[in-house]
Amino acid sequence: MGLTPDERQMGTKVEVLRDLEGIVHDMMVEHDRKRELWFPCELLAPAEGTDPEAHRITLQERVKGVPDACRAALALNTLTEEGLPHFHRLLATHLGDDSHWTNWNNLWTAEEDRHGAVLTDYMRDTGVVDQRTFEVLKFEYIKAGFQPEWDKDPYRVFTYTTLQERATQVSHAGTGRVIGEYEPLLGGILAKIAMEEARHFTFYRKVFTEILKRDPNQALHSASLIMPAIDMPGVTIPGFKEFADVIRRSGIYGPRDYLKIVNEQIAHWKIDAITGLDEIGRMAQEKILEIPDRLRRIADLMETRSRTKTFTFEVAFTREFVME
Repeated sequence: MGLTPDERQMGTKVEVLRDLEGIVHDMMVEHDRKRELWFPCELLAPAEGTDPEAHRITLQERVKGVPDACRAALALNTLTEEGLPHFHRLLATHLGDDSHWTNWNNLWTAEEDRHGAVLTDYMRDTGVVDQRTFEVLKFEYIKAGFQPEWDKDPYRVFTYTTLQERATQVSHAGTGRVIGEYEPLLGGILAKIAMEEARHFTFYRKVFTEILKRDPNQALHSASLIMPAIDMPGVTIPGFKEFADVIRRSGIYGPRDYLKIVNEQIAHWKIDAITGLDEIGRMAQEKILEIPDRLRRIADLMETRSRTKTFTFEVAFTREFVME
């Protein structure tokens, strides 16, 4: 019995990934060379000569002024970072355990693990959120799992990680910018995390660039299935839609940011200039180039329909706050 078309396509995709191992090795060397390796204990430590208890009390006083909308945003950002086990599993499914891909997945996991750790430690030490509620949300999120439809297609995985890492970068940077007005240490931590997400985004985007060179028809087809909309890893967090609405209204991350991210990738990958495609590739190319107009209409509609709303989150001590 011969292979099915789907099995043949998967075989081709696996071969393309194997062909990229040397490039991945070189990218990792460059990544290590440019990276500033930091650890949570360093970012949270008091300045030399400062009393640790006085440092802790100072931070607790500062966070009293942090708006509850920012507390909700911080909780959601941290929870999405805690979804790391899901993504390690999804990447490992395609990358195997005996290649530079495995080395990258492990390195990426080690770097990402510090993001959730430093934010969780900060929240526990300062009391900026209700810690038990946060830990319950984390438990429920991890228990619910994350089973995206794209997890069986490595090309879709790399399209998704490109978009998701960029979105995470924007969200952390935006949250840090807003919170930094009230608590500069936390603002600086979020900025540092955002910088690292930017490096991860660059890695995944380069991988997909190389995939496009080798298998443009199937690469575009996979991208066309992901780019219209992505579910962030935290979509299974209880109350995710309310959290996301607060982040949008805060100007941290919303539909217009995703529109910008999609436009960036279309331009970077020069999707409009790819030629020599078969019917599948041409249809995918046309679909991708139509996505920005659709996203723009969605953003316009959401902004038109948006009304003043009252929010309350148990993780933000169940205090009501109003947002435009």
